[in-house]
Amino acid sequence: MAFLKVNGINVHIQVWNESVDQTIVMLHGFTGSTHTWEPIAHQLSSFRIVAIDCIGHGKTDSPGDSSLYEMNSQIEVLEEICRQLRLDSFILVGYSMGGRIALSYAVKYPNRIKTLLLESASPGLKSAEERALRRKADNLLAAKIEADGIEKFVDTWENISLFATQKRLPLSMQQEIRKERLQQHAIGLANSLRGMGTGMMPPLWEKLRELEIPVILITGELDVKFENIAREMTALIKKVRHLTVNDVGHAIHVENSSEFATIIKETISSNF
Repeated sequence: MAFLKVNGINVHIQVWNESVDQTIVMLHGFTGSTHTWEPIAHQLSSFRIVAIDCIGHGKTDSPGDSSLYEMNSQIEVLEEICRQLRLDSFILVGYSMGGRIALSYAVKYPNRIKTLLLESASPGLKSAEERALRRKADNLLAAKIEADGIEKFVDTWENISLFATQKRLPLSMQQEIRKERLQQHAIGLANSLRGMGTGMMPPLWEKLRELEIPVILITGELDVKFENIAREMTALIKKVRHLTVNDVGHAIHVENSSEFATIIKETISSNF
């Protein structure tokens, strides 16, 4: 466990297998933290794993200024982390919100990335109307989190349809996921919605055509929404592979960690 000072923010990172040369950088989803990657890291012992707590999450600072959470800021925070850790070339993995950050970073700094793996991720909303509606919904949810507190929010969040398949996990795993969510800070989650919610993200659909790096899109068979998004993305990216994992939903790395780790290993060894 370590902290880096990045643009005045204390950023928490977790590193596994530190003596290994080849590096994978991992970005979690909304309400997550570096902890979510631990089972994956143990299965990828031949890689150095650098997991980052995004702003407002885990042990990273949760500042009150929502502009610090905007996507452009997240891109530059990640770039400064890479500079400080001397990561000139690495594999980048992002899940959901972390996938949107990873894709945004890849568009701006493609030369740093060997392979981009996006798990259940989106290039943003296409129309201004969709983005406006999403911003309104996210701002309402942000205010509700601040008013009601983390526990009440988590009670609702863990029961949304996106995570329905997680109800099939062993109770101990469900409790671990809940514990991770409960350790978040209300202001951090609220400002994450205000600053880098999907409605605030500059859409990247047209930028997908410009990507030259290898891109792997990973989705769960039961997550129909993101399966469809991945298919649309596949039609636009030059060097791309879309992999569907059977009988899982949105959080593949949680619901089937061994399959997720295998995909990473096989992707890297195939030099795709």
